[in-house]
Amino acid sequence: MSRIKEFTLPDLGEGLTEGEILAWLVKVGDTIELNQPIVEVETAKAAVEIPAKWGGVVTRIFHEAGTTVEVGSPIVAIDTDPSAGPLPDDASGSGAAAGPNLPVPSAESLAAVEVAPEEGAVEPGLIGGPAPGGRTAILVGYGPRTVAAKRRTRTGTAAAPPAPVASAPVAPAPVAPAAPAPVAAPAPVAAPPPAGVGRAGGPVLAKPPVRKLAKDLGVDLFSLVGSGPMGSVTRDDVHAAAAREITAPAAVAPVNGAAAAVFDASREQRIPIKGVRKLTAENMVASAFTAPHVTEFLTVDVTRSMKSLERLKSRPEFRDVRISPLLLVAKAVLLAVKRHPMINSTWAGQTNEIVVKDYVNLGIAAATPRGLIVPNVKDAGRLTLRELAEALNDLVQVAKSGKTPPADMSGGTFSITNVGVFGVDTGTPILPPGESAILCFGAIRPMPWVHKGKIKIRQVTTLGLSFDHRIVDGELGSKFLRDIGRFLEDPEGALLSWT
Repeated sequence: MSRIKEFTLPDLGEGLTEGEILAWLVKVGDTIELNQPIVEVETAKAAVEIPAKWGGVVTRIFHEAGTTVEVGSPIVAIDTDPSAGPLPDDASGSGAAAGPNLPVPSAESLAAVEVAPEEGAVEPGLIGGPAPGGRTAILVGYGPRTVAAKRRTRTGTAAAPPAPVASAPVAPAPVAPAAPAPVAAPAPVAAPPPAGVGRAGGPVLAKPPVRKLAKDLGVDLFSLVGSGPMGSVTRDDVHAAAAREITAPAAVAPVNGAAAAVFDASREQRIPIKGVRKLTAENMVASAFTAPHVTEFLTVDVTRSMKSLERLKSRPEFRDVRISPLLLVAKAVLLAVKRHPMINSTWAGQTNEIVVKDYVNLGIAAATPRGLIVPNVKDAGRLTLRELAEALNDLVQVAKSGKTPPADMSGGTFSITNVGVFGVDTGTPILPPGESAILCFGAIRPMPWVHKGKIKIRQVTTLGLSFDHRIVDGELGSKFLRDIGRFLEDPEGALLSWT
């Protein structure tokens, strides 16, 4: 049995395909124990700490912090039997992931390495993963190259005699092909040739998608010097030329001798779309263009709710628990769901069914530095008021720390977004995928209100309910929102009459 084992990045939940290494909790040479956290990884759902699958000594770390790694790729090598003596040369890890400055391992050292079992392998059907039946599932233009590319030799171009001088205004001079340059470096723009004169090297080398891109962006391929193989024009060359054409004339003339203002990339910030923000964007687009959204609003006098909160804070069983108006809103939702179960359902289009849930996994939208996430309290309807307060506090604290596990963000059935904490009155929230309704809770403000026939200053808030109109019609949505409003107007009376 081999001593050196490679630990691959596992699938951390629901078919994730990649993760970004945020920080290593160990370094080469450290002795680690079984299940000891060794690396913090951010997936499309959350940042999680991954424990070691074996105990031993860390012999190699394959990827630095900040690197995005595909599921199934090795991330660390561990010597599981360090007491057996020194390792063979270059046996600290596989050569497949070796860096450019590392020696190539020998065949004996490769035989001493054991890769972790199938755990974390790319799922069948994904790009680069095994397809059903043993085939390799890759899209056209993607995946590993199986054979060396060969360029077909052009016929007749080398022996073609030069055209007579009299047949053209200018005789083309032979130009040597440009040496390939790194893709990341911007390609220089050559001066456009005179009218009627083509490139000396013949037609522009560019793939059809690149030609279409250039046409869409209005870029003349003949004005570019390609940075790709054999001097071909790449997508980066076209984008760089388009950016120069946009920013070049964007300088503002100097005023009163001041320097001219320039609007270019030096005054822009580019943020990669990845992790939680990438998944949130994909889910929101899918939800917005799949479920027909309808939003209704209700303005409510919550003065009695605020007084009830003050009485709760003075009770012995709530003195050590942080409670807020969100607690009463959550309780109102749970009680209203019992009165209108259809609001807590899912549209199952594949089976032509509406799945009504007898449990409520209550989601609470939380703003984090990595983006918006919606963890949920499992089976919230079975919790007491104190247990619900504790669960909401834990949920928000863990979310803000970035440690929410993927399991806490799956399986939600109804969600609440609290925009009132930002001083916003209300909004039209987008449904989380798979849910039929979401409640927006706005800011509570002192406002003039007609109370018992007189205008008085009362505590008022506005609720917004978005729902899937395939499941929830106007009557059901209105009754559900009305019941939440009635609870918040008189929570103690509602608790006595509804439960």
